[in-house]
Amino acid sequence: MRITYSILILTIFVIILTYTIGCFYAYFYPMTYADTIMEYASSYDIDSALVASVVNSESGFKDDAKSQKGAIGLMQLMPSTAEWVAMKLNEEYREECLYEAEYNIKLGTYYLSYLIKYFNDTELGLCAYNAGQGNVISWLSNKEYSSDGKTLNKIPYKETKDYLNRVYKNYHYYKNKYK
Repeated sequence: MRITYSILILTIFVIILTYTIGCFYAYFYPMTYADTIMEYASSYDIDSALVASVVNSESGFKDDAKSQKGAIGLMQLMPSTAEWVAMKLNEEYREECLYEAEYNIKLGTYYLSYLIKYFNDTELGLCAYNAGQGNVISWLSNKEYSSDGKTLNKIPYKETKDYLNRVYKNYHYYKNKYK
């Protein structure tokens, strides 16, 4: 009787623990907009887990997010950048549409893919997504930050270095979810 009772208590504990862990991951690593992310990641030849990681790092999957600097939506696009991307995609640009998940993910995914291809490097593309393409080009031409002009030995902005770490931390989770 005592063994049965112990097994019952242990089983209940495992169920509660499993539920709690599941809630933790669902809160910190949402799978919201997974179909949209996979659709545009596929269209623009980029890893959908990376896109989800950027969305999580940028806005925490809040489609109404707006930064103090004016970046808007899930992928935190600056209006001028979004307008440029919309032009490249032959899309109508309306700033208020940046709060719409599908439009924001479409433009943001294209832009991230563009940056990664431009630099031919995921890390540099992510740095440019956060700090700006011009800043990364400048860093690559500075011997203090790049010894070969192709990779960064040092990221001069703490915000960008922290951003890169967050994206990669998120990526370790999402790579197992987006297969």
